[in-house]
Amino acid sequence: MKARVEAVLNVGLRIPSIMLLEVLYRWDVSSFFQKIQRSSLNNNPLFQYKYIALYLHYVGYILSLVLLTLPRQHLVQLYLYVLTALLLFAGHQLSRDYVRGELDSGYEGPLYLEPLSMNRFTTALIGQVVVCTLCSCVMQTKQIWLFSAHLLPLVARLCLVPLETIVFINRFAMIFTGLEVLYFIASNLLVPYNLAKTAYRELVQVVEVYGLLALGMSLWNQLVLPVLFMCFWLVLFALQIYTYFSTRDQPPSRERLLFLFLTSIAECCSTPYSLLGLVFTVSFVALGVLTLCKFYLQGYRAFMNDNAVHRGMTEGITLLILAVQTGLIELQVIHRAFLLSIILFVVVASILQSMLEIADPIVLALGASRDKSLWKHFRAVSLCLFLLVFPAYMAYMICQFFKMDFWLLIIISSSILTSLQVLGTLLIYILFMVEEFRKAPVENMDEVIYCVNGTYRLLEFLVAVCVVAYGVSETLFGEWTVMGSTIILVHSYYNVWLRAQLGWQSFLLRRDAVHKIQNMPTASALQLQQHNDICSICFQDMKSAVITPCSHFFHAACLKKWLYVQETCPLCHGQLKNQLQLASSPVAANQNPAEVEQEQGEPQVELDTEEGTQAKNTPPMKTSAEPELGTDLLSGSSKIQPKECDTEAESSTSNCDLFFLTIEIFFFLELQFYLSQ
Repeated sequence: MKARVEAVLNVGLRIPSIMLLEVLYRWDVSSFFQKIQRSSLNNNPLFQYKYIALYLHYVGYILSLVLLTLPRQHLVQLYLYVLTALLLFAGHQLSRDYVRGELDSGYEGPLYLEPLSMNRFTTALIGQVVVCTLCSCVMQTKQIWLFSAHLLPLVARLCLVPLETIVFINRFAMIFTGLEVLYFIASNLLVPYNLAKTAYRELVQVVEVYGLLALGMSLWNQLVLPVLFMCFWLVLFALQIYTYFSTRDQPPSRERLLFLFLTSIAECCSTPYSLLGLVFTVSFVALGVLTLCKFYLQGYRAFMNDNAVHRGMTEGITLLILAVQTGLIELQVIHRAFLLSIILFVVVASILQSMLEIADPIVLALGASRDKSLWKHFRAVSLCLFLLVFPAYMAYMICQFFKMDFWLLIIISSSILTSLQVLGTLLIYILFMVEEFRKAPVENMDEVIYCVNGTYRLLEFLVAVCVVAYGVSETLFGEWTVMGSTIILVHSYYNVWLRAQLGWQSFLLRRDAVHKIQNMPTASALQLQQHNDICSICFQDMKSAVITPCSHFFHAACLKKWLYVQETCPLCHGQLKNQLQLASSPVAANQNPAEVEQEQGEPQVELDTEEGTQAKNTPPMKTSAEPELGTDLLSGSSKIQPKECDTEAESSTSNCDLFFLTIEIFFFLELQFYLSQ
């Protein structure tokens, strides 16, 4: 509990410093003095020196940064001092109100003879005692007389001092308290210097030992900047909503609520500090949505093996880059709300894509397993149906507000591709479930899966090519910028060239594997009867098989999936590529497989004994040298996913965020030109 309270204080006590930075950034000194010159305060000497106000403006920035970076212990102590000063001010306000009340009544006699005077005296005395006690508790001292100067007017009234004299006593009490405060400030005047000196010494030591990166990470963790900026933005947003409803008598309609929501967000991102707050708020919202998605799919097991990739930072960084690129904080409120509606559409599309990246492996694994829990299947399928319908609905709604053209097609392409990918995932899941109910492997299952995934990857590649073509045309015939050209180059390399290279390599691997299987002889019924064994890959009986040059029997489909990974025999690890070349030569064509194997230096040992027959019929154990294929050992079905395909999926997933990010940047480059018109 103590640690939680300290964490809350560490964040809550720093929010006013960011609020002060926000106010100072919004305060335009020049326009402020222009308004002063037009008003009656122009003759006031406090407002005749503009440079003093400028200096105070910069001093306010320095004080805000100091408050932001102070250690928690010193920050708590500073707030206690400020609280004590406020309590002393409240005590003197009570004394002044009491003296005014006595002057208005004009009664100077004993208090117990006048009930109203007695009530005023009792109320003021209780308030002053409470103030003195609180000041003593806050400062942690028993010298309560240090905070009792504002009790002097009450003591004087109790002693029947004339009212005119009580006024001077009240002023003396205020001066005495002010002198106490000045003495305290003077006695602690060197404390900020000593703190700055100590902090500088520690910073130099950390930089020398660990470097600037470690220093930045340490400050990031100590100040808890993401949580701090998120809380600051939520306070700002709550104040904006409260201000709106406090000035309205009637509740807004449903259409006005959406407009109120967008305009309030637009009002709360007009400075760099509030924009950072919105970025971190969006990141935490995305993290919460993704966490709920994991919990909905897997329950509490989702938090045991948490994926560090889906932390919501992608959505926050996307919003920040788009806001900076489009000059969001420089626009008017209406234009900013309009632009924010599209930026939030992009952010929601990114969240949906991250949800799909979480759900896709879970849904496929559930379909390939023998788990018969209807609740698990319902959760997986229902989430997939949501990810199928909601992105399409979002794309339909945004098309209702904007005219369909190329840049709008680019921005809704992410939602469309998400729906298409979910459709492919559901199709593969249905195929797995059909295979499970049939209790037998489906022929060419991996080819169907490859075609489904390949279709989605092809569409994604075509969208990337269209984005590059559109960006190149805008660069050549429109306004050329260094940032735009850099984005085009990065996008062309990561999302066009690498994607095309990866897809072509995958196609070549599958084609070579099919060619190798076709060159292997097919086992006859007599050979299968003599062999009398199971396939050592899927552990199922063999009604048909192919024979490798090293005389090992496998299912053709199982061996083909193995060859997607490497070109060795699953049992003896002999190189099948060289053996197939020798087997296809004219000399090796007249030899039996045993002779070819002997020429390769790997003799075929026939086990004629009873122990040898038993060993031959025993399924081989997978050694550490064998690659992991993801085989379903229980069902023996064709749900074997080669590592090459997994590598393709992982590489495509790693490039997915960059792909959508560059699409969004190109879109907003066009949108910025559209808004200017």
